[in-house]
Amino acid sequence: MAVIHLRIDNRLIHGQVTVAWVNSLGADHLICTNDKVAKDPVQKMLLPQAARGIKTSVLSVADTAEYVKSEAAEKEKIMIIAKFPEDALALLEAGVEPREVNVGNQAMLPGTKPVHVTRSVAVTKEQAPVYRAIAAKVGKLNFQMMTSDSAQDFIQLMEKKGL
Repeated sequence: MAVIHLRIDNRLIHGQVTVAWVNSLGADHLICTNDKVAKDPVQKMLLPQAARGIKTSVLSVADTAEYVKSEAAEKEKIMIIAKFPEDALALLEAGVEPREVNVGNQAMLPGTKPVHVTRSVAVTKEQAPVYRAIAAKVGKLNFQMMTSDSAQDFIQLMEKKGL
């Protein structure tokens, strides 16, 4: 089965993911992917605890791409949570083929001047082409905070804000 969902959410694992998304998708393995987080022993310890018993891995982008192509991954329903859009694009460029890609939360980062595309998603001018590249690779990039929300075309939302 492999990758059933790729979510871009800089909070990584939190209640919305563990309760709503995992249950809705039927995911049985969460993979948090970001090179810096994968090297942080504290986050590698805490993120699986936040997942409330769901198998959880904290991997670099390269290790995530390698794992999802493995024989073990074929038997799993994997939800990947990429910390940043750059992480998601790197996965797609490495050949990861999720069924769908969704933008969740992207809080404003210190020292940046983003545009708030939605209440919970801040996008810099530098990130806008990254989101467009993701959409081009997968066909459609959705924004959807909760599973009960209607999916919205994220590129259209960016365009409405001048990005």
